[in-house]
Amino acid sequence: MTNISITNNEADASTAFTRQSVVFDDIYSGDTIINYKRTRVRQHVLQRLAPDSNILELNSGTGEDAIFFAKAGHRVHATDISTGMQAVLQQKTEVYRDRISYETCSFTQLEQLQNQGPFDHIFSNFGGLNCTSELDKVLLSFDALLKPGGKVTLVIIPGFCLWETLLVFKGKFKTAFRRFFSSKGRAAHIEGAYFKCYYYNPPFIINTLQQSYKVVGLEGLCTLVPPSYIEDFAEKHPKAYQFLKNKEDKWKDKWPWKYMGDYFIITLEKKRVV
Repeated sequence: MTNISITNNEADASTAFTRQSVVFDDIYSGDTIINYKRTRVRQHVLQRLAPDSNILELNSGTGEDAIFFAKAGHRVHATDISTGMQAVLQQKTEVYRDRISYETCSFTQLEQLQNQGPFDHIFSNFGGLNCTSELDKVLLSFDALLKPGGKVTLVIIPGFCLWETLLVFKGKFKTAFRRFFSSKGRAAHIEGAYFKCYYYNPPFIINTLQQSYKVVGLEGLCTLVPPSYIEDFAEKHPKAYQFLKNKEDKWKDKWPWKYMGDYFIITLEKKRVV
């Protein structure tokens, strides 16, 4: 029954994001805070990315990050379980075909990838990996795909977000506490399709991979800058947004801020066998 449930959740998530694929870029491309998040993630990756890298991207969506890294001189194999997202990505990346390839595949079944690399970097953005209760299985499958000395960068939704918890003072109790007591996942919905979202903290990633990987970067994302679902904050409060952005950029990798964001960005390096 467990495997059926897991499979159904992935199918439900795929349906949700396929429905959203046709409007995804229109919804998010002009959002100030989402653009800030993308910039932060990309800066983090670029600081740890070797020149002319071969990147495996998981939950690649409509291809925005794949195009960015292709323009920066890297090669990207963009994977996603959503056929709708893959269709949009295929159209958008046609002119980058020498740099971007694509494949429809679940990140829980990476052993079935036709392109097995080996890759220099594995990348997953904006909580796509939170759509599985089997994150440990996903993490442990990286070893066969990654070169020694290669890196993994994941952007994960944790079990605590400062901004979200503070919403309790506005009476939004359901949102404020939705990450608490959620070991069995919490319902999420997009475009009328429901699926479960699971929350993971940095120690889970680190402990799962500790035998073969070492941490080389950990940052909180949207710790002081509010989450993007607090709509139009940057536009309504430009001075406050700039102040919070400057502080977050300064303290992003400091304790306790790196553990208090709407997301965290973590990069681990695969140890070389001596």
